[in-house]
Amino acid sequence: MKSFLVIGVGRFGRHLCKKLYELGYDVMAIDRNEDCIEPVLPYTLNSMIGDSTKSEFIKSIGVSNFDTCFVAIGDDFQTSLETTSLLSECGAKYVVSRASRDTQAKFLLRNGADEVVYPERQLAEWSAIRYSSNNISNYIELPGENSIFECKVPKSWEGKTVLELDIRKKYKVNIMGIKKGDNWYMTITPQTKFEKDQDIMVYGANKYLKKFLNFDSSNFTTEEEAEEDD
Repeated sequence: MKSFLVIGVGRFGRHLCKKLYELGYDVMAIDRNEDCIEPVLPYTLNSMIGDSTKSEFIKSIGVSNFDTCFVAIGDDFQTSLETTSLLSECGAKYVVSRASRDTQAKFLLRNGADEVVYPERQLAEWSAIRYSSNNISNYIELPGENSIFECKVPKSWEGKTVLELDIRKKYKVNIMGIKKGDNWYMTITPQTKFEKDQDIMVYGANKYLKKFLNFDSSNFTTEEEAEEDD
């Protein structure tokens, strides 16, 4: 079982602890404020009050025993930077640090962070894309300018198979799954047929997905279909 260290349990850190706990992982939380520690006690195997910028304190935790160390401090960048650097120096396997600006991310990556997350920015981008179209119900952005979108089946696809539509060649995207009722079916074959009001999971490069999804369309015609209508 993987184990996680979360340093800084404000709103972001608290939600992180809770979700990791719900997923069945061991979590240890650290904060210098006792009031912040109390709400996460039900979700952690162990919690400590301490200063993460002190080398002796970080060494006493045994950070190398955790699979991932999260630096979730959001209101004090200097503390976040010092903590990130100390974790790396003390042998942390993988350090994920929180940032709010690109300049912060550069400093964090230069001083021990293996990865940087932008909680506010990422949520804002997700919300903008999710609610800019009536057709998109979820999306995940992946490294390398790729994404996965959950969206409705285009009307022109209803009753047709993957083979008939020649999706990969025509649209340059891949259908990863189809939702029927509350269940996702991930085995997609050339004979898979699309039905009315189904949700599909689409994977591809962002530049092709944006054309395919045609975000401004309320009834979800693909870009090519919109051109044909004109």
